Amino acid sequence: MTGPHATAEPATGRLVRMLRGPRPLVCGVLNVTPDSFSDGGAHADRDAAVRHGLRLVEEGADVVDVGGESTRPGARPPSLAEELDRVVPVVVELARRTDVPLSVDTSRPEVMTAAVAAGAAMVNDVRALRYPGAVETVAELGVPVCLAHMLRPPHVMQDDPRYVDVLAEVLAFLRERVERCACAGIPRDHVLVDPGFGFGKTLEHNLTLLRSLRVFTELGVPVMAGLSRKAMLGQITGRPVAQRTAASVTAAVLAAQRGAKVLRVHDVAATVDAVKVLDATEG
Repeated sequence: MTGPHATAEPATGRLVRMLRGPRPLVCGVLNVTPDSFSDGGAHADRDAAVRHGLRLVEEGADVVDVGGESTRPGARPPSLAEELDRVVPVVVELARRTDVPLSVDTSRPEVMTAAVAAGAAMVNDVRALRYPGAVETVAELGVPVCLAHMLRPPHVMQDDPRYVDVLAEVLAFLRERVERCACAGIPRDHVLVDPGFGFGKTLEHNLTLLRSLRVFTELGVPVMAGLSRKAMLGQITGRPVAQRTAASVTAAVLAAQRGAKVLRVHDVAATVDAVKVLDATEG
């Protein structure tokens, strides 16, 4: 095993313990896709994906989130076979080479099952377990799950998104999904929520959610914030995806100050340093 977190403790149990701890966790993004908005194709090759995952671990990631479906605006999902082929071999190899907990970014029960069997310790679902059988699958697998808000499927989610009250509507949606998990027997300490920055929201919707992010802690579960390199940061700064590191780290710190427990990011080393400074100054 490699990396700064090597331990004999099972990954799922350690992840649950870390989620109860005092400091924000940094979750490194590993897109095993040809068309993700931030790094499409850069890690689509299996060996390149494993190398990048190990690099995220060396940079200090507490969790590595492996995804085989691009959820950028306009994207359409791969076939089940394609997603399995992208994700499972990478999870197998990373689980063999590091003890850092792995998350699988998927909405399909079949991929959840295969990835957990391969060594994943968490499910991250942008569709909040709304696929048939997804809630039951996670309950059976016994791993933590992150429930994200997404207004519509990726290929149409940014087509004129509208809300009467974006904060109230996203909060109500996530509350219902948390209760759905509870009814299925998923322990509350296995559930996280994500307001879904950029998933069917305008810039002002996103800013409203970030300003009031602490409201989501009222659900009694950890909050994940995924702002890294998002279009909203491009709209604010005028910078292309590759030049949004400073904006991404700033957004991550703001999210942590507003109660986010997990920061899902591409720039792990910079975010880890920022979290250390935040922790040293605020405790």
